[in-house]
Amino acid sequence: MPDISLTMVVVLCLAALAAGWIDAVVGGGGLLLLPALLLGLPASTPAAYALGTNKAVAIVGTSGAAVTYARKAPVDVRLAVRIGLAALVGSSGGAFFAAGMSTEVLKPVIMVVLLAVAAFVILRPAFGTAPATGPASRRRVLAAIGLAGLGIGFYDGLIGPGTGTFLVLSLTAMLHLDLVTASATAKIVNCCTNAGALATFAWQGTVLWQLAAVMAVFNLAGGTLGARTALKKGSGFVRVVLLTVVFALVAKLAYEQWLAWPRVTA
Repeated sequence: MPDISLTMVVVLCLAALAAGWIDAVVGGGGLLLLPALLLGLPASTPAAYALGTNKAVAIVGTSGAAVTYARKAPVDVRLAVRIGLAALVGSSGGAFFAAGMSTEVLKPVIMVVLLAVAAFVILRPAFGTAPATGPASRRRVLAAIGLAGLGIGFYDGLIGPGTGTFLVLSLTAMLHLDLVTASATAKIVNCCTNAGALATFAWQGTVLWQLAAVMAVFNLAGGTLGARTALKKGSGFVRVVLLTVVFALVAKLAYEQWLAWPRVTA
């Protein structure tokens, strides 16, 4: 484990707590957790260790949020697992292509898509606020497995930021779910993708297990609290957090595309 000061460990734990809350409400906790790890670990630490440790922390908070949601929200666990397995396959394919593709070309496209999504949510105040209309048709289920599973899973393996947010939006639109139920379903899907990614990072030996164990406790607390907050506050609250996360993601991608200096690793 790299030499990290106690102060930095505390900062990383607080970041894990906040990221767990954000991720449980609407996805996108990685917007906070991964940059915190990249900045908090010594500069000589390869970025792969930040990625692997991030997954080891996130899977704990995501699992806690998923369990909390499943107990109180009307989640179709079987459907969520089917989408999650498709996402696992998609993320593997995305990771395979990531090595030979420049993500810098894709980031501006993603920013435009996110801004269009934000405009849609703002102009459609009722989006995701109505209760679910009942079981989705077979066509919509297959579309969700294909787009939310394979498609967004592929994006997760290729680039990653905002995967949870994209899942919430796509599940709301395709399955006619309210935002709370969509967030709950997205957590189960995220558990599947995180498990696959963590297995890969663990096999490669790029997980800082001691640091991850400490941060995971805080991430679990944040994830459980975030799920309870979303269940208590309802879809209107989730909608506000969703827009906040979308604009934060656009800002982060814009910064990485045009302002950030490349990180030098050993």
